[in-house]
Amino acid sequence: MRFAIATLMLATLPVVPALAQTAPATQEAAPVASEQLKTRLAELVTLFQGKGDYEAYFAPGFRAMVPKAQMDQTITQVVATLGPVTRVESVTVKSPWVAEIVLGFRDGTASGVIGVDATPPHQVSTLRFTGLSGREASIDAVRTTLRALPGSTGFAYARLGDGAPTLIAGDNSERPFALGSGFKLIILAELIRATNAGERKWDDMVTLDGRPLPGGTYTLLPAGTKISLRELASKMISISDNSATDILLHLVGRTRVEAMLRVTGVADPAGMIPFMSTLEMFKLKGIPSMAERYLALDATGRRRMLDGEVTSAPITDISPTLFRDGKPILIDRLEWFATPSDMVRVMDWIRRNTASGAGAEARKILGINPGVGPAVAARWKSVGYKGGSEPGVIHMTMLLEGKDGNWYVVTGSWSNPAAAVEDARFATLIGRAVELAAPPAP
Repeated sequence: MRFAIATLMLATLPVVPALAQTAPATQEAAPVASEQLKTRLAELVTLFQGKGDYEAYFAPGFRAMVPKAQMDQTITQVVATLGPVTRVESVTVKSPWVAEIVLGFRDGTASGVIGVDATPPHQVSTLRFTGLSGREASIDAVRTTLRALPGSTGFAYARLGDGAPTLIAGDNSERPFALGSGFKLIILAELIRATNAGERKWDDMVTLDGRPLPGGTYTLLPAGTKISLRELASKMISISDNSATDILLHLVGRTRVEAMLRVTGVADPAGMIPFMSTLEMFKLKGIPSMAERYLALDATGRRRMLDGEVTSAPITDISPTLFRDGKPILIDRLEWFATPSDMVRVMDWIRRNTASGAGAEARKILGINPGVGPAVAARWKSVGYKGGSEPGVIHMTMLLEGKDGNWYVVTGSWSNPAAAVEDARFATLIGRAVELAAPPAP
């Protein structure tokens, strides 16, 4: 149930705090790349062609963090997504030893940062790719590529205003799709409603009661541990933490979240009723025969089963190989479902209810992980994001504030009951749509 934008975090530069200083009297000269940095940039293309010398290219610290097998796998995935590497398309020098780069491939680009040791043998100590982008020239071209993917896809690009959202472009925008962790936006909406109403505060402390939790930050913490509502919501949205999600769902209550479905604009709430927790989903899909019996029931029977048999089933009954083979499991019948148009309206409701007041904190939370690389995010005044995935499913929804003062939503889903979908390929296409949708600054 977790999906973060397809970003290749191969190693990171140490964080250096900014220092206050007096502005110089004259403008400083732009930094110039060292010859060693230029050499390593030229060798980067060779590395992505599968011909480079891993041991000679990367510094020992990098190799300890990213073993050669992991690097080879990463290169294979990028090439599978973007096609063969072509050249380094642009270099922005930050210091003689560090540069921001755009690495070109046949079907797209990868933007990132490279850093070279200042001491001999001047090996690469940092290689971090922060975003992938396609080469589609228009949103219509993105839609054409999406439609050609195996399985089924949905897409909506809409402008938000004082009235109902205006659909600018869409495909299967009224068809329900599995959301993966996109369902967590409805829990966030209930928190927005409750904080705006003064029923809860973001600084409220939630006490863990020892109930079983799915994997995540809080799974192994002891009963009695206290965590703020703000922290739980931030983890639920920014890293799609399943343990934080289930803590919050139990706190606010299933029926409260279900009530928010129509409030936020989900036209047919039946696709998310009863509103399952992530652990309930894992049990249903990971314990033999449970899903079939659940799906045979009506909504009342399903609710009774969730509160009884599913709750009491131990986590150890879940197959330890659940999802590991990459095969979709009942993604067209057992998931959280909504249409692209629903997700546009959900984000519009969130926008309207986070403009001011206590709920405004949620807008910050949505922006922690923007879902696109820095270069694309920089084209917008603000970006809010939530996505989700499991084998056969990927979903992304972006709330976008333009530099022209207008608001937009770009949302997309891809489902294939027959096979796993390519997360990175889909993220590249949605990222490109977000880039192309950005209005010019006034």
